[in-house]
Amino acid sequence: MAIKKETISGTNIICEIESSNISKTDFNTESKKLIVDFKTGIQYEYEGVPHEVYTRFRMAESQGSFFNKNIAKVYKYKRL
Repeated sequence: MAIKKETISGTNIICEIESSNISKTDFNTESKKLIVDFKTGIQYEYEGVPHEVYTRFRMAESQGSFFNKNIAKVYKYKRL
């Protein structure tokens, strides 16, 4: 897994990810909201994700594993 493309637009960090489940993430550094696009076409928004956690997610050897262990069930989320 790897980040294929990263774009910074204002306070958002948008990453296209090569993963078996995740296709894209959009993290807002001010609101600490993380939107995750899954390959199934479903989107979830996670609240209160610290910038440090998102940085570790981006740098992880496996973004999918890091996401499942450190974000998925840790932070409040909703389906968009």
